Amino acid sequence: MSFTHDVILIGQGLGGAVLSEGLAQRGLRVMIFDAPMEGRASWVATGIANPIVMRRALPSWRASEMLAIAGAFYREMEQRYERSFWHPVPFIELFPTAQEAGNWQLRAKDPELARMLGTGPAEDPAIEELAQPFGHGVVQRCAWLDMQRFLTAHRERWIAAGQLEERRVEMSDMTHGDDGVVVLDHSAPLVIHCAGAFAELSGLVPTRGEGLTVRIPGLRLKSIVHRGVFILPIGEDRFKVGSTFAWEDVWSGPTDEARRWILDQLVRVVARPAQVIDHWAGVRPTARDRRPMLGRIAPRQAVLNGMGSRGVLLAPWCAEHLITHLFDGASLDEEVDVMRFA
Repeated sequence: MSFTHDVILIGQGLGGAVLSEGLAQRGLRVMIFDAPMEGRASWVATGIANPIVMRRALPSWRASEMLAIAGAFYREMEQRYERSFWHPVPFIELFPTAQEAGNWQLRAKDPELARMLGTGPAEDPAIEELAQPFGHGVVQRCAWLDMQRFLTAHRERWIAAGQLEERRVEMSDMTHGDDGVVVLDHSAPLVIHCAGAFAELSGLVPTRGEGLTVRIPGLRLKSIVHRGVFILPIGEDRFKVGSTFAWEDVWSGPTDEARRWILDQLVRVVARPAQVIDHWAGVRPTARDRRPMLGRIAPRQAVLNGMGSRGVLLAPWCAEHLITHLFDGASLDEEVDVMRFA
Protein backbone atom coordinates (compact mmCIF):
# COMPACT_ATOMS: atom_id res chain seq x y z
CA MET A 1 0.00 0.00 0.00
CA SER A 2 1.06 3.65 -0.42
CA PHE A 3 1.75 5.41 2.87
CA THR A 4 1.46 9.07 3.83
CA HIS A 5 4.30 8.65 6.37
CA ASP A 6 7.09 6.28 7.34
CA VAL A 7 6.32 6.35 11.08
CA ILE A 8 3.38 7.51 13.17
CA LEU A 9 4.03 8.41 16.80
CA ILE A 10 1.33 8.40 19.46
CA GLY A 11 2.35 10.86 22.17
CA GLN A 12 4.56 13.95 22.39
CA GLY A 13 6.01 13.78 25.86
CA LEU A 14 9.77 13.84 26.20
CA GLY A 15 10.11 10.35 24.71
CA GLY A 16 7.99 11.16 21.67
CA ALA A 17 9.71 14.48 21.06
CA VAL A 18 13.23 13.02 21.27
CA LEU A 19 12.29 10.01 19.15
CA SER A 20 10.68 12.17 16.46
CA GLU A 21 13.87 14.21 16.11
CA GLY A 22 15.97 11.07 15.72
CA LEU A 23 13.63 9.67 13.10
CA ALA A 24 13.52 12.95 11.19
CA GLN A 25 17.32 13.08 11.15
CA ARG A 26 17.22 9.83 9.17
CA GLY A 27 15.03 11.46 6.58
CA LEU A 28 11.92 9.56 7.64
CA ARG A 29 8.47 11.11 7.28
CA VAL A 30 7.01 11.33 10.79
CA MET A 31 3.51 12.18 11.99
CA ILE A 32 2.71 12.75 15.66
CA PHE A 33 -0.67 12.59 17.37
CA ASP A 34 -0.82 14.07 20.84
CA ALA A 35 -3.64 15.41 23.00
CA PRO A 36 -2.65 17.57 26.01
CA MET A 37 -3.97 15.64 29.01
CA GLU A 38 -4.10 16.38 32.73
CA GLY A 39 -1.40 14.56 34.65
CA ARG A 40 1.18 14.23 31.86
CA ALA A 41 4.57 14.10 33.51
CA SER A 42 6.87 15.60 30.87
CA TRP A 43 5.20 19.00 30.89
CA VAL A 44 5.60 19.51 34.65
CA ALA A 45 8.88 17.64 35.17
CA THR A 46 11.84 19.68 36.37
CA GLY A 47 14.22 18.15 33.84
CA ILE A 48 17.16 17.43 36.14
CA ALA A 49 19.77 15.11 34.61
CA ASN A 50 21.49 13.62 37.64
CA PRO A 51 23.71 10.54 37.12
CA ILE A 52 23.88 9.64 40.83
CA VAL A 53 21.44 7.70 43.03
CA MET A 54 21.64 10.04 45.98
CA ARG A 55 20.74 7.72 48.85
CA ARG A 56 23.57 5.34 47.98
CA ALA A 57 25.98 7.77 46.30
CA LEU A 58 26.28 5.36 43.36
CA PRO A 59 25.90 5.92 39.61
CA SER A 60 22.49 5.34 38.10
CA TRP A 61 22.11 2.74 35.34
CA ARG A 62 24.83 3.31 32.68
CA ALA A 63 25.22 6.85 33.96
CA SER A 64 28.35 7.97 32.10
CA GLU A 65 27.13 6.70 28.73
CA MET A 66 23.66 8.16 29.19
CA LEU A 67 24.92 11.57 30.29
CA ALA A 68 27.35 11.91 27.38
CA ILE A 69 24.67 11.01 24.83
CA ALA A 70 22.06 13.25 26.49
CA GLY A 71 24.37 16.28 26.59
CA ALA A 72 25.30 15.90 22.93
CA PHE A 73 21.67 15.49 21.88
CA TYR A 74 20.24 18.46 23.77
CA ARG A 75 23.07 20.75 22.66
CA GLU A 76 22.29 19.75 19.08
CA MET A 77 18.64 20.60 19.70
CA GLU A 78 19.68 24.04 20.94
CA GLN A 79 21.43 24.68 17.64
CA ARG A 80 18.55 23.30 15.59
CA TYR A 81 15.90 25.36 17.38
CA GLU A 82 18.15 28.36 18.11
CA ARG A 83 17.03 28.38 21.73
CA SER A 84 18.66 27.58 25.05
CA PHE A 85 17.43 24.36 26.75
CA TRP A 86 20.41 22.58 28.32
CA HIS A 87 22.12 24.04 31.39
CA PRO A 88 25.08 22.24 33.01
CA VAL A 89 24.88 23.05 36.73
CA PRO A 90 26.43 21.66 39.92
CA PHE A 91 24.26 19.41 42.08
CA ILE A 92 24.89 19.79 45.81
CA GLU A 93 23.96 17.03 48.26
CA LEU A 94 23.52 18.29 51.85
CA PHE A 95 24.26 15.37 54.16
CA PRO A 96 21.51 14.68 56.71
CA THR A 97 23.71 12.41 58.86
CA ALA A 98 27.37 11.84 59.62
CA GLN A 99 27.02 8.33 58.22
CA GLU A 100 25.92 9.59 54.81
CA ALA A 101 28.74 12.14 54.82
CA GLY A 102 31.24 9.39 55.52
CA ASN A 103 29.74 7.14 52.84
CA TRP A 104 30.05 9.94 50.28
CA GLN A 105 33.69 10.56 51.20
CA LEU A 106 34.39 6.86 50.77
CA ARG A 107 32.65 6.65 47.38
CA ALA A 108 34.51 9.74 46.12
CA LYS A 109 37.82 7.90 46.53
CA ASP A 110 36.74 5.23 44.05
CA PRO A 111 38.46 5.89 40.69
CA GLU A 112 35.24 5.05 38.82
CA LEU A 113 33.24 7.59 40.84
CA ALA A 114 35.84 10.31 41.22
CA ARG A 115 34.77 11.89 37.89
CA MET A 116 31.24 12.33 39.22
CA LEU A 117 31.54 12.88 42.97
CA GLY A 118 33.29 15.80 44.61
CA THR A 119 33.75 16.42 48.30
CA GLY A 120 33.38 20.19 48.23
CA PRO A 121 33.49 22.91 49.14
CA ALA A 122 30.99 24.07 46.53
CA GLU A 123 31.87 27.12 44.45
CA ASP A 124 28.40 28.55 45.06
CA PRO A 125 28.65 30.98 48.05
CA ALA A 126 24.90 30.68 48.74
CA ILE A 127 25.42 27.09 49.90
CA GLU A 128 26.93 28.42 53.11
CA GLU A 129 23.57 29.99 53.99
CA LEU A 130 21.83 26.60 54.05
CA ALA A 131 21.49 24.17 56.95
CA GLN A 132 24.21 21.56 56.54
CA PRO A 133 25.43 20.31 59.95
CA PHE A 134 27.31 17.42 58.29
CA GLY A 135 28.61 19.27 55.26
CA HIS A 136 27.94 18.59 51.59
CA GLY A 137 29.12 16.81 48.49
CA VAL A 138 29.05 17.81 44.83
CA VAL A 139 27.81 15.89 41.79
CA GLN A 140 30.10 17.32 39.14
CA ARG A 141 28.38 16.07 35.98
CA CYS A 142 24.82 17.27 36.25
CA ALA A 143 22.54 19.45 34.15
CA TRP A 144 19.05 20.87 33.88
CA LEU A 145 16.89 20.64 30.77
CA ASP A 146 14.27 23.39 30.56
CA MET A 147 11.65 20.80 29.69
CA GLN A 148 8.72 23.13 29.05
CA ARG A 149 10.80 25.35 26.78
CA PHE A 150 12.10 22.37 24.80
CA LEU A 151 8.72 20.68 24.41
CA THR A 152 6.98 23.94 23.51
CA ALA A 153 9.55 24.73 20.82
CA HIS A 154 9.24 21.21 19.42
CA ARG A 155 5.46 21.29 19.46
CA GLU A 156 5.20 24.68 17.75
CA ARG A 157 7.57 23.72 14.94
CA TRP A 158 5.98 20.33 14.27
CA ILE A 159 2.45 21.76 14.29
CA ALA A 160 3.53 24.51 11.89
CA ALA A 161 4.99 21.86 9.59
CA GLY A 162 1.75 19.87 9.65
CA GLN A 163 3.49 16.97 11.39
CA LEU A 164 1.73 17.12 14.75
CA GLU A 165 -2.01 16.97 15.27
CA GLU A 166 -3.47 17.72 18.70
CA ARG A 167 -5.85 14.81 18.85
CA ARG A 168 -6.30 11.80 21.10
CA VAL A 169 -6.10 8.48 19.26
CA GLU A 170 -8.38 5.68 20.39
CA MET A 171 -7.91 2.05 19.42
CA SER A 172 -10.99 2.38 17.21
CA ASP A 173 -9.15 5.09 15.23
CA MET A 174 -6.50 2.58 14.11
CA THR A 175 -6.90 0.07 11.29
CA HIS A 176 -4.26 -2.64 10.99
CA GLY A 177 -3.34 -4.26 7.70
CA ASP A 178 -0.69 -6.71 6.55
CA ASP A 179 1.56 -3.90 5.33
CA GLY A 180 0.88 -1.07 7.76
CA VAL A 181 -1.46 0.88 10.01
CA VAL A 182 -3.99 3.58 9.20
CA VAL A 183 -4.52 6.18 11.95
CA LEU A 184 -7.36 8.52 11.14
CA ASP A 185 -6.36 10.07 7.75
CA HIS A 186 -2.70 9.02 7.94
CA SER A 187 -0.92 5.75 7.27
CA ALA A 188 2.52 4.26 7.86
CA PRO A 189 4.20 0.84 7.97
CA LEU A 190 4.94 1.41 11.67
CA VAL A 191 3.26 3.01 14.69
CA ILE A 192 5.33 3.74 17.82
CA HIS A 193 3.47 4.33 21.07
CA CYS A 194 5.00 6.97 23.37
CA ALA A 195 1.99 7.50 25.63
CA GLY A 196 3.83 7.42 28.96
CA ALA A 197 1.73 6.67 32.02
CA PHE A 198 -1.46 6.78 29.93
CA ALA A 199 -0.46 3.53 28.21
CA GLU A 200 -1.90 0.15 29.17
CA LEU A 201 1.32 -1.81 29.15
CA SER A 202 2.32 -4.87 31.14
CA GLY A 203 5.09 -3.99 33.60
CA LEU A 204 4.30 -0.26 33.66
CA VAL A 205 3.70 1.24 37.12
CA PRO A 206 2.32 4.82 37.00
CA THR A 207 3.78 6.93 39.81
CA ARG A 208 2.53 10.37 40.86
CA GLY A 209 5.11 13.04 41.54
CA GLU A 210 4.33 16.47 42.98
CA GLY A 211 6.33 19.65 43.39
CA LEU A 212 6.09 23.36 44.00
CA THR A 213 7.31 26.45 42.23
CA VAL A 214 8.18 29.00 44.91
CA ARG A 215 9.65 32.47 45.25
CA ILE A 216 12.35 32.91 47.92
CA PRO A 217 13.57 36.53 47.90
CA GLY A 218 17.27 36.95 48.59
CA LEU A 219 18.30 33.32 48.04
CA ARG A 220 21.06 33.54 45.42
CA LEU A 221 21.54 29.85 44.71
CA LYS A 222 23.31 28.98 41.46
CA SER A 223 23.31 25.23 42.08
CA ILE A 224 20.73 22.50 42.44
CA VAL A 225 20.51 21.51 46.09
CA HIS A 226 19.20 18.24 47.49
CA ARG A 227 18.27 17.27 51.01
CA GLY A 228 15.00 15.39 51.25
CA VAL A 229 13.80 17.48 48.29
CA PHE A 230 15.66 19.15 45.44
CA ILE A 231 15.76 22.93 45.09
CA LEU A 232 16.29 24.07 41.48
CA PRO A 233 16.91 27.79 40.76
CA ILE A 234 15.04 28.95 37.64
CA GLY A 235 15.68 32.71 37.87
CA GLU A 236 14.11 35.83 39.39
CA ASP A 237 14.14 34.40 42.94
CA ARG A 238 12.05 31.45 41.74
CA PHE A 239 12.77 27.80 42.48
CA LYS A 240 11.25 24.46 41.68
CA VAL A 241 11.07 22.24 44.75
CA GLY A 242 10.14 18.57 44.89
CA SER A 243 9.36 15.92 44.45
CA THR A 244 7.16 13.25 45.96
CA PHE A 245 6.42 9.64 44.98
CA ALA A 246 3.00 8.01 45.30
CA TRP A 247 1.86 4.67 43.87
CA GLU A 248 -1.84 4.82 44.80
CA ASP A 249 -4.58 7.09 43.48
CA VAL A 250 -2.00 8.48 41.07
CA TRP A 251 -4.43 10.52 38.96
CA SER A 252 -5.75 12.60 41.87
CA GLY A 253 -3.66 15.65 40.98
CA PRO A 254 -1.94 17.93 43.52
CA THR A 255 -2.61 17.06 47.17
CA ASP A 256 -2.50 19.09 50.39
CA GLU A 257 -0.43 16.35 52.01
CA ALA A 258 2.34 16.64 49.44
CA ARG A 259 2.32 20.44 49.62
CA ARG A 260 2.78 20.37 53.41
CA TRP A 261 5.54 17.75 53.20
CA ILE A 262 7.51 19.65 50.54
CA LEU A 263 7.28 22.94 52.44
CA ASP A 264 8.34 21.19 55.66
CA GLN A 265 11.39 19.74 53.92
CA LEU A 266 12.20 23.10 52.35
CA VAL A 267 12.14 25.00 55.64
CA ARG A 268 14.61 22.52 57.12
CA VAL A 269 17.14 23.65 54.53
CA VAL A 270 16.31 27.29 53.76
CA ALA A 271 15.78 29.68 56.66
CA ARG A 272 13.76 32.10 54.53
CA PRO A 273 10.05 32.52 53.82
CA ALA A 274 8.84 30.89 50.59
CA GLN A 275 5.84 32.05 48.56
CA VAL A 276 4.11 29.26 46.63
CA ILE A 277 3.54 30.26 43.01
CA ASP A 278 2.41 26.92 41.64
CA HIS A 279 1.68 23.39 42.85
CA TRP A 280 2.02 20.79 40.13
CA ALA A 281 1.61 17.05 39.73
CA GLY A 282 2.40 14.57 36.99
CA VAL A 283 2.25 10.80 36.61
CA ARG A 284 5.59 9.22 35.73
CA PRO A 285 5.72 6.10 33.52
CA THR A 286 7.90 3.83 35.66
CA ALA A 287 8.74 0.24 34.79
CA ARG A 288 8.52 -2.40 37.53
CA ASP A 289 12.27 -3.03 37.34
CA ARG A 290 13.24 0.65 36.81
CA ARG A 291 14.47 0.05 33.27
CA PRO A 292 13.11 1.60 30.05
CA MET A 293 10.62 -0.34 27.94
CA LEU A 294 11.46 -0.49 24.23
CA GLY A 295 10.74 -2.68 21.23
CA ARG A 296 8.01 -4.23 19.15
CA ILE A 297 4.69 -5.18 20.69
CA ALA A 298 3.14 -6.32 17.38
CA PRO A 299 4.38 -6.72 13.77
CA ARG A 300 3.54 -3.10 12.89
CA GLN A 301 3.69 -1.53 16.36
CA ALA A 302 6.48 -0.63 18.77
CA VAL A 303 6.78 1.22 22.06
CA LEU A 304 9.08 3.64 23.87
CA ASN A 305 8.09 4.00 27.52
CA GLY A 306 9.04 3.36 31.15
CA MET A 307 11.77 5.97 31.63
CA GLY A 308 10.40 7.12 34.98
CA SER A 309 12.00 10.02 36.84
CA ARG A 310 15.25 9.85 34.82
CA GLY A 311 13.69 10.50 31.43
CA VAL A 312 15.95 13.44 30.56
CA LEU A 313 19.00 11.25 31.06
CA LEU A 314 17.58 8.17 29.32
CA ALA A 315 15.49 9.48 26.41
CA PRO A 316 18.25 10.22 23.83
CA TRP A 317 19.90 6.81 24.30
CA CYS A 318 16.54 5.00 24.29
CA ALA A 319 15.41 6.74 21.11
CA GLU A 320 18.61 5.96 19.23
CA HIS A 321 18.68 2.37 20.50
CA LEU A 322 15.10 1.79 19.37
CA ILE A 323 15.72 3.40 15.97
CA THR A 324 18.77 1.23 15.22
CA HIS A 325 16.82 -1.84 16.30
CA LEU A 326 13.78 -1.08 14.13
CA PHE A 327 15.52 0.26 11.03
CA ASP A 328 19.03 -1.25 11.09
CA GLY A 329 18.20 -4.66 12.54
CA ALA A 330 20.46 -4.13 15.57
CA SER A 331 19.84 -6.38 18.56
CA LEU A 332 17.65 -4.97 21.32
CA ASP A 333 19.29 -4.88 24.73
CA GLU A 334 17.56 -7.51 26.88
CA GLU A 335 17.47 -5.16 29.86
CA VAL A 336 15.15 -2.76 28.04
CA ASP A 337 13.15 -5.17 25.85
CA VAL A 338 9.47 -4.52 26.55
CA MET A 339 8.75 -8.21 26.00
CA ARG A 340 10.46 -9.08 29.30
CA PHE A 341 7.08 -8.41 30.91
CA ALA A 342 5.06 -10.40 28.37
